[in-house]
Amino acid sequence: MKEKRDVRSIGVLTSGGDSPGMNAAVRAVARACAHYGIRCIGIKRGYNGLIKNDVTELTPDSVNGIIRRGGTMLYTARCEEFRPEEGQQKAVDTCRNLGIDGLIAIGGDGTFRGALELSHKGIATIGIPGTIDNDIACTQYSIGFDTACTTAIDAADKLTDTMQSHERCSLIEVMGRHAGHLALQVAVAAGAFAVCVPERKTDVEKLCDRINASRKNGRTHFIIIVAEGAGHTTELASEIKTKTGVDTRVTILGHVQRGGTPTGHDRVVATRMGAHAVDLIRMGHTGRIVCWNDSKVCDCGIDEGLAMKKDLDEGLYELIEIVT
Repeated sequence: MKEKRDVRSIGVLTSGGDSPGMNAAVRAVARACAHYGIRCIGIKRGYNGLIKNDVTELTPDSVNGIIRRGGTMLYTARCEEFRPEEGQQKAVDTCRNLGIDGLIAIGGDGTFRGALELSHKGIATIGIPGTIDNDIACTQYSIGFDTACTTAIDAADKLTDTMQSHERCSLIEVMGRHAGHLALQVAVAAGAFAVCVPERKTDVEKLCDRINASRKNGRTHFIIIVAEGAGHTTELASEIKTKTGVDTRVTILGHVQRGGTPTGHDRVVATRMGAHAVDLIRMGHTGRIVCWNDSKVCDCGIDEGLAMKKDLDEGLYELIEIVT
């Protein structure tokens, strides 16, 4: 498709849960727009900003230094008002009134569904995956995943030290919503004894038998990574303590995983995705998701991407039991 030369203004928003690296993507969008002589409009608080006309102009100077900051300078929120047709039309009207020729939405599947609705209503939209859950099936990687893993691994390493001192079992609950990708990655990197994920039913009896067998062989402490969607961590801890006699503690890492300085990997991927999103709009594309597959930036249709299902890395899951 020939380059679309009449793009004068591009809007960018962050929606849903924040993830480290979102600022790097916003910066890339703003700087790429400036490079091509396109006005960049930052939309605050996700789709709320479109409905309420809460916007700010983004220049190269206004995004200076944000590449190293966690969170999102545009703020983020979920927007119930956007769900009905009336709310979506308000968003469309704001885009028209501001002269926005294309919209870049950074977030997860809910963000992409909103972008798809706007695309159906004539607004050119491009989605960028930004979620620590890494559960967007069309892309192997989502912005923020590496940083969240690093944060959780650091916590697991520290908890391992104290669990070893007291000969305890530690259940560390990580985020991930209904997906176990974060938990699995952290478990392997932290050398965990086991991992519990929503995609696989936890066999508590088998887990406790393994703990008891390991104790007989001289093992004195255990780290188990639990995805938040895998069940009730406190109940699991109680069962383990009852069936093994090991003092078992629970640590819920919570939103600390969403914060902090993004890793170099997240900064680079976010920057490449942001620039690619601008290129897609310049080339006249709409209804696309920017993807990171086989260490390359690419894209696919939003409807196609949302229809895909992402399963766990089976080989990585099996590796846990092998290396413990």
